[in-house]
Amino acid sequence: MTKLAQNIPLNLNDIADVNRVEANGKLDEKMRGKLGQFMSSSAVSKLLADMFENVHGEHRLLDAGAGVGSLTAAFVGRVKNDATSIDSTCFELSSVMNHYLSDTLKHCSNTCEFYGVQWDQTVFEEDFIQHSVEQLSSDNFKPIYNKAILNPPYLKIAASGPERAALRKVSFETGNLYSAFVGLTIKLLEEGGELVAITPRSFCNGPYFNDFRRLLLDSCSINKIHVFNSRKSAFKVDNVLQENVIYHLTKGKPQRDTVIVTSSSCAEDPNPFVYEVPFDRVVSESNPDRFIHIITDEEELNVATRAGGLPCSLEELGIQASTGKVVDFRTRENLSTNFVDGSVPLIFPQHLQKCEIEWPVENAKKPNALMNNESTANLMVKNGTYVLTRRLTAKEEKRRIVASIYTADIADVEVVGFENKTNYFHALGEPLDDSLAKGLWVFLNSTLVDKYFRQMNGHTQVNATDLRTLRYPTRGQLIAMGGMVDFEEFNQEAVDQIIEDLL
Repeated sequence: MTKLAQNIPLNLNDIADVNRVEANGKLDEKMRGKLGQFMSSSAVSKLLADMFENVHGEHRLLDAGAGVGSLTAAFVGRVKNDATSIDSTCFELSSVMNHYLSDTLKHCSNTCEFYGVQWDQTVFEEDFIQHSVEQLSSDNFKPIYNKAILNPPYLKIAASGPERAALRKVSFETGNLYSAFVGLTIKLLEEGGELVAITPRSFCNGPYFNDFRRLLLDSCSINKIHVFNSRKSAFKVDNVLQENVIYHLTKGKPQRDTVIVTSSSCAEDPNPFVYEVPFDRVVSESNPDRFIHIITDEEELNVATRAGGLPCSLEELGIQASTGKVVDFRTRENLSTNFVDGSVPLIFPQHLQKCEIEWPVENAKKPNALMNNESTANLMVKNGTYVLTRRLTAKEEKRRIVASIYTADIADVEVVGFENKTNYFHALGEPLDDSLAKGLWVFLNSTLVDKYFRQMNGHTQVNATDLRTLRYPTRGQLIAMGGMVDFEEFNQEAVDQIIEDLL
């Protein structure tokens, strides 16, 4: 443990870092992953604390999932010259963490005493979700906090788990601990209260976070967003595969006209790039799901303007994007390694290679065919022309959306199966016209679409909902695109030139 100097308090960020390293040593990586705990370094903590705007007067601070207290320490370090009082509330379930949290808070108290700031603290070694729901459900509930700083746990919540049941009591539905923590914190904040959090950016899009986005956007103004240019920048020592973002919200205030977006190579970057983005480019009025696009510079704003301003939705084109119907482990008895009599092609992601369909794949890990019988009939679609994408892409791949065209001449069959880790475009249940499919293939494989998609998607999943949310060229433009491409070999420059010429 660190020791306090006789008169001048030690640097709180340094103290928290020492405690974080020691605590990390007592929790192995598997245990941290099980708890969903990835602790903030002093540099990351300072980034969060520096986002707060109102640093004067009385602060009633919430730190839910406090760990060793790094965020609280950074907050105290930020406001110590301007605050009159800090009433700190920390939630932390781990007894190991609480041991070090106690030490960090002791130094926060000493620092406040040195600067003439009144300090009070409360530590709850209990479940933040259950505790908050009880508070919010109380007849005499009043908002408690005017500041909140969060690095919540990152774990999925089971649909039948106690957390889901508790959240429904306060009319809130979400599938991850981090969005549960942030959502409850919004509800606990008083009007005008500020919240700063670091979380995965997966909440920015997709149906799983619709309720969370609605709560956030209806209740708060999004003021600032910080992004890291590297996936591992925020938590270098942890195996965190998602991209993380830091954001600053103010509860109960009208949305500001612009959002300040900063980007940096890492938390220690002394010269982050700062860009001010119109809010209507961050959350487009044309998107009913209210996806959040993170735009970091003029080039990305141009991409958002061009791609977001395209004239058509899939529905207007008479096209739908769906997830493949075949879940392989649910129909194992009907899988076939080879294409045999009585079977049909079963297209897995392994068959989508270099923007083409390679089928069958010899000596592959996955089967090539599915038996066609009564039990599989409802898993098939009519044989014909479809555009397919993978639902999961490797993080090192150059593009998130990689489209391939399936055509009826791959096999002499009446129906075909698409596996559940693929998405397929179809004409409302029927195959696509060849000319339209070729144009859709060109558009989806363009750099424009890839850059736009990355603005709203911080992970490696490409869901059918994401594809339905994109804006598309007109049918005529798509058909023209398909007529301008050489399908012998994929050429990115040629595809992008077509987009430039026609859009």
